[in-house]
Amino acid sequence: MLRLFCVLALLPIAVVHAAPPDETWMSVLLDGRKIGSMHTTRSVDGERVRTTQALQIELERSGLKVALSTSETDEETRAGKPLRFESRTKISGIENVQTGTIGADGKLEATTEVGGAKQTRTLDWPQGALLAEGLRLAEERHGLTPGTRYRALAFQAENLEAVEVDSRVGARETVILPDGKRELVRIEQTIVLGGAPTKTVSWVEADSSVRKLLVPMMGYELTMLACSKACATAPNQAPDILVRTLLASPRALTADERARGMRIVVSATDANDEALTFATTDEQQVTALADGKVELRIAPASAATAREGKPALADTQPNDWLQSAAPEIVRLAREGAGEAKAPAAQMQNLEDFVRRFIRTKDLSVGYASALEVAKNPEGDCTEHAVLLAALGRARGIPTRVVDGLVYIDSYAGKTNVFVPHAWAQAWVDGRWRSYDAALQGFDAGHVALSSGSGDPWRFYAGFNTLGRVRVDAIEPLQ
Repeated sequence: MLRLFCVLALLPIAVVHAAPPDETWMSVLLDGRKIGSMHTTRSVDGERVRTTQALQIELERSGLKVALSTSETDEETRAGKPLRFESRTKISGIENVQTGTIGADGKLEATTEVGGAKQTRTLDWPQGALLAEGLRLAEERHGLTPGTRYRALAFQAENLEAVEVDSRVGARETVILPDGKRELVRIEQTIVLGGAPTKTVSWVEADSSVRKLLVPMMGYELTMLACSKACATAPNQAPDILVRTLLASPRALTADERARGMRIVVSATDANDEALTFATTDEQQVTALADGKVELRIAPASAATAREGKPALADTQPNDWLQSAAPEIVRLAREGAGEAKAPAAQMQNLEDFVRRFIRTKDLSVGYASALEVAKNPEGDCTEHAVLLAALGRARGIPTRVVDGLVYIDSYAGKTNVFVPHAWAQAWVDGRWRSYDAALQGFDAGHVALSSGSGDPWRFYAGFNTLGRVRVDAIEPLQ
């Protein structure tokens, strides 16, 4: 599961503002290992300002190298009024494109292209939302006096939404950069993504140009350092991103225990003041215990354990990543459901069908949409999850995609571990029930962090937990 890639693609655009210098290069490091580069350019043509930010990184997953590139070009007036944007993200050769034009009437004409499917829609531009130049001007207006605090609304082209950025100016500090020491001003920012706060720290020059950026996440430390082009584009040292996210189990869990239900007690491995976040579902009950510990009681859904509300209309409809109305998806859904009539029976048939249909279990696939998987049946757990969810919606069954962890007896040289995972849930028999086509179905070894529409940008609620959690106790449910 390449969720870390999505965060890397989104966060820098939100917090790295293009400053007056026409061009800035930055080296991107993950836990001190160079993984890529960031290139920012800014040009002024009459009353128009054009800002382009391009990120390129390389990581490994179980020995397989995966490349990501993302870029965004914003066009604004000199006063920071948004005019147009174009965002491109490519993971392992799979490209997604979002473009938009903001009209004088405050409407956004947006076009999204995912998996070869293009969708154009008209949306209201979020009131007060800014692009790169507007964010830079907001920072300039508030100044760099220690103690200054201000908020801005940053538009995210990747998911066509705005997020609040809360900035607090700190003291001037000596910072060591690849090209030498600098006296820079520290700015702490909190960005609310998917309902979960993500904290970043940047160090800026007097003209507000960012020279260093630090983003702690998933137990990793992502750092961006301003330097020369030669420094930024030097060879990478791609780390394996799965190492930090594997969660050791105190003991082996039998298949029978997982089939009946598990009680798991977890706690944070660090002193972060952010609470561990888990999803409450019809299969997972979450209880806060003393000393910051969390109890999870996980068991297959039943009428007695149903605790979630009914599905929303969006849970039944096609979207950019679950293209359930596409002819290819409709045909596969009909084939996979077979003669089954009841939603539960259809979902079971579809789970079995997707397990067989995705013939190549390939970790190098970044994050494909359901339509891409239908055309090219390969990938890992995320590809199984989005295709299964789309097939369910094509049959009129409300579905969603769950991100979390799953217990595996042996993985990547480790035994008895929980690994990052994704699966699907469907509304059947009056409750949400999980289906896992990548493995042999759902059991109590599945720990849910968050759920969403299949959009890779909607998983932030669980991100402050992944990589900073340990299992203190685990036992069968009585």
